[in-house]
Amino acid sequence: MAATPFFGLLSLLFVAGACLLHFFVLLAGAVGGTPTDFIYFLQADTTGIPNAPGGATRWTFWNAYAVDSYGNTIITDHHPAYPLDPPRNFMGADGNYQTVNIPAGFEGTNYYYYMTRFMFAFNLIALFFAVCALFTGLAAICSRIGSYISSFFTFIALVFEILFAVLMTVAYVKGRDLFQGAGRDAQVGQYAFGFIWAAVAQLILATVLFCMGGAFSKSAEYGGSNSRRFGRKRSTRSRGSFIDTDSQRPVVQEV
Repeated sequence: MAATPFFGLLSLLFVAGACLLHFFVLLAGAVGGTPTDFIYFLQADTTGIPNAPGGATRWTFWNAYAVDSYGNTIITDHHPAYPLDPPRNFMGADGNYQTVNIPAGFEGTNYYYYMTRFMFAFNLIALFFAVCALFTGLAAICSRIGSYISSFFTFIALVFEILFAVLMTVAYVKGRDLFQGAGRDAQVGQYAFGFIWAAVAQLILATVLFCMGGAFSKSAEYGGSNSRRFGRKRSTRSRGSFIDTDSQRPVVQEV
């Protein structure tokens, strides 16, 4: 039936789009240049904080890097699962947490540290299952089993993508508010937030469409087999009744 490849192909496009957006966010901060220079979770003014980049600082998965007055990024090092935690991010050579000019809400708490660290883990799990769904989605174009397997992988990716998106939103929006409350200019990255929530929407659509593809192909399969089965039974019963009626008809003799 034409519905199966249609739903499979459409779902595959949504999963591929989610993976592409996810990769853009994952690469931000790891490589420089367009378009990743415009993708970050938080930008805040860190002027006057010891060991912090002068001017604006941007947080990504990999680092907190400087942005000069012309908007050029200055990426110096990389650390996976880099947290939003200014006391740790800008600690001195002696290993003590930074407290000078740090917004008060960041001090004495591990809340933002664990929120953004777990966020990175959920991000990788979501991306892994989305890639699995991308490969099994090729089978979903031509088979009902492929559709159901792909919907399973996509659903798991969706769950972890939502967890990732929620942690990202809560942590970095509250972090922005802390910087702004301290009189510093701060803003969340519109591209990073837009890409991740768009990926969530695409995974929702892909999960539903994969299930629809499997359901439509199943109904078509059973509908066709039942029609053929009932047709054979009716024709056999009709022929048999006609023959039996002719052979068993009583004969009346005239006297």
